[in-house]
Amino acid sequence: MHQDWHWPEPSSSDGNTVITNVRLAYSNKEQASKAWSIEIHGGRVAKVLPSVGDDQVGVTPESRDPSTCTVVDAQGGLVLPSDFPEAMRVTKAAKSEFPKQLEDLYARGARIIQESVEHGVTAIRAHVEIDTSVGFACLEAALKLQCKYSAHCDVQIAIFAQEPLFDSVDHQKPGQNFSLLEEAAQRHGVSVVGSAPYVEPSIEQAKLNIGLIFDVADARGVDQVDFHLDYNLDPNSEPLIYEVISQAKKRYQTKRGASDAATRSSSSSSIDVDGVDFDPPNSNDAPISHAKRLRPCPRITIGHATRLQLLSAVQWRELVLAISDLPIVLVGLPQSDMYMQGRSSWDDPLGAPRGTLRVPYLFQKHGIEIAMSVNNVENAFTPQGSLDPLSLCTFGVGVFQAATPADIRTLARSVTLTSKRAIGQSEIPLDLAPTVGDLADFVVLHGRSSLQSAVLNPCFDRTTVKAGRVVACRRSARWLAS
Repeated sequence: MHQDWHWPEPSSSDGNTVITNVRLAYSNKEQASKAWSIEIHGGRVAKVLPSVGDDQVGVTPESRDPSTCTVVDAQGGLVLPSDFPEAMRVTKAAKSEFPKQLEDLYARGARIIQESVEHGVTAIRAHVEIDTSVGFACLEAALKLQCKYSAHCDVQIAIFAQEPLFDSVDHQKPGQNFSLLEEAAQRHGVSVVGSAPYVEPSIEQAKLNIGLIFDVADARGVDQVDFHLDYNLDPNSEPLIYEVISQAKKRYQTKRGASDAATRSSSSSSIDVDGVDFDPPNSNDAPISHAKRLRPCPRITIGHATRLQLLSAVQWRELVLAISDLPIVLVGLPQSDMYMQGRSSWDDPLGAPRGTLRVPYLFQKHGIEIAMSVNNVENAFTPQGSLDPLSLCTFGVGVFQAATPADIRTLARSVTLTSKRAIGQSEIPLDLAPTVGDLADFVVLHGRSSLQSAVLNPCFDRTTVKAGRVVACRRSARWLAS
């Protein structure tokens, strides 16, 4: 048996690391073809220097002293930002047993985090379901995992109402599921609140669901909300994203500010989406004098949104304009979307349509960056796929028929930089290649020297660096029988 790689030890050097002989994902071909060294001090990039042969220009012997820092020889491998958020949920049947199987629940979560970090993940948004079936069992496990793995991965806890907030179509007020969600929002460690409004008994209650989630966020000072909605391919259904937009503009101070709210609304016309009129809120919805007291709009993540695939080019342009002053990021969940959507087309000659957001196309045509994420790990909604976010890029090349250099770059950004934005990371690098001052959260892709090779055929061998510390290392053993 032959082992190719040296295994770096987990860092204990206060975030001081040097990564040598590494390729960077520059858009400039000449820069992308060169070998570089990244010097990290205190968890941030201090220097990015060219490598010449076995020498690293500008990297001093002291900076490579193993007693004061960790040295990782990438051997020509590629470095990418290592922030790949993931959404984890479970089915109703399985979760009903969770309160009785707390140890199994914790072990499952630990396995998911460990394997994710080995893939290069340094941040996870965990959708923790809260309802009468599970109570706070999932939340208790998530809080423990958040603490245990804080040095390896930022576990962002999103308390999530996957079940209806209203008990029946006749109810005017939300039921016990909402009361539990309100209580969970008070727990330290919870930073996101969300729901799946499409599960409500009626469209009216779905819209009320959206408002209730905003209510919880406002009452508890939560700065991020997460909706899974418009999860269908029905042209007759009303896209609920417009309800999210409408409520957000009435409730919050937007990026453009109140000073031009009247101008914006007076120049806006209603948007017709397959027979549904959406009227952007006007200045009468939130008087200018009152708007100054409104808090900034929380970051809004919208997952799935497969219904938007049916929008025309004009409707997409109108939608992009409508959300331009709101912190809204769409997140495609392609493994779940492709498995679940379009089943009514089973007997059609071409089968189900490609029912997931077209990430490269929408960026090319409308300038909207869409994140992609792993979702529903190993359950009835997504029985297939791995925890590797880069595998979504490979999957996307085929699904989206997108393999140009620009497409590959968009796909890579969707699971790194755009995903950072989706979960509200405060410091996001400007590009896939690191610059001085960036947080040193990386994944080293050994055996892949270009962005194209990393996306088209992701490697197994990886080293994960979080805040300048090596937190995971995965290597394969290779042998060939004679």
